[in-house]
Amino acid sequence: MSFPALAFVDLETTGATATADRITEIGIVEVDEDGVREWSCLVNPGTPISGFIESLTGISNAMVADAPPFEDVADEVRERLAGRLFIAHNARFDYGFLKNEFKRAGQDFRATVLCTVKLSRKLFPQHARHNLDSLIERHGLTVSSRHRALGDARLIHQFWCRLQAGVAPELLAQTVKALTARPSLPANLDPAAIDDLPEGVGVYLFYGENDLPLYVGKSKELKKRVLAHFAADHAAAREMNLAQQVRRIECMTTGGEIGALLKEAALIKALQPLHNRVLRRNEELCFWQLIEVRAGEWRPQLLMASDLDFWQQEHLYGPFKSAREARRTLTELAKEHHLCHSLLGLEKVAAGKPCFAHQLQQCRGACVGKEPMSFHSARLMAALGRHRLSPWPFAGPAWIREGDDVHLIDHWRHLGTVHSEADLHGLLETLAPAFDRDSYRILLKALERMTPLAVKPVR
Repeated sequence: MSFPALAFVDLETTGATATADRITEIGIVEVDEDGVREWSCLVNPGTPISGFIESLTGISNAMVADAPPFEDVADEVRERLAGRLFIAHNARFDYGFLKNEFKRAGQDFRATVLCTVKLSRKLFPQHARHNLDSLIERHGLTVSSRHRALGDARLIHQFWCRLQAGVAPELLAQTVKALTARPSLPANLDPAAIDDLPEGVGVYLFYGENDLPLYVGKSKELKKRVLAHFAADHAAAREMNLAQQVRRIECMTTGGEIGALLKEAALIKALQPLHNRVLRRNEELCFWQLIEVRAGEWRPQLLMASDLDFWQQEHLYGPFKSAREARRTLTELAKEHHLCHSLLGLEKVAAGKPCFAHQLQQCRGACVGKEPMSFHSARLMAALGRHRLSPWPFAGPAWIREGDDVHLIDHWRHLGTVHSEADLHGLLETLAPAFDRDSYRILLKALERMTPLAVKPVR
């Protein structure tokens, strides 16, 4: 593998967030058959530079006051990078900033990118640290002006030269090829869709012909997970079939995993994607409720979730996705715990007559007076115990902060997500959603992992 045209790039910025912060300096070292050329330029970010950034880079507000804004140098930057392998240390940072600056200038920018952090990790896995200071020390790089764009671009170029001198050409070529390989994409999917995918946590949606929803998924690493769907070595025909149908990808970032799980469950129920087999909308959600018909005698009654008032109901067991599942579960528990099918309402038998399970010696005889009703009721409660709906631990609604998101929940129902605590009361005025089994399980697990102080009641 030859490397005919390279661009070693480094940027200085007002902060670490590509979508919010701006570039203050660009440094590029161009390498090709004509030799090595260096170029750098201060950029007016249009926003103040903090004292911390000024102390780190040495670039002050006064230095960039008369510098051109990015849109004035965009064409020159594009020309210097055109057709070259874009090489940067922690390249996602520099490439992301440039893409966003070009986007603000009304231009699209794409390049084949090589990250020297990843390159160092691949070639030198025995070392734990691969930041630029570690490479300087490990490879004896000469520092001219650290934390300035051109000075750091020179360091990246020096590192590359060390690799060419000290690493077998075949190994270097193979490693670069692996790190810069484009993913195998479906024929009908625009490659540009992959470049714009976010890296963090959230939800992704695949759409097919006529914008038909195909699949909804969630991940802590959105871009990595989406690309995994398009791997050439699909393990299952179903995955291959899905990849071939994709025409469009949509991503929604969330403040964390709880938000991603809740958003995934809600979208699957709303859109009913063809390839999602779980978390589907189910209108038959139901519970068993134990009713005390006489002192010490409790019997199960099947209730639909839509008919329940979750503020007042007690002794609820479930939820079950259908009445059929609820009855099947109760039947299995009856067999396991030797409960009476007649008293459970699973079998119609005349009063005082033994149920069929008793005739098979699978019931301890509560139906014919051989076992006290209170004993049978106690064993029934114990058998249903693991299915008991966990009691809501607050007097009213509560909220969970997760990153930039604030989730409002009430009696295991997700009322919504906002970005400010001040907006919570607006959610309380909206119509509460129906109880949802998947949201209940997500929130229950989330609350079990959290400290009491992490979940706060709404005052």
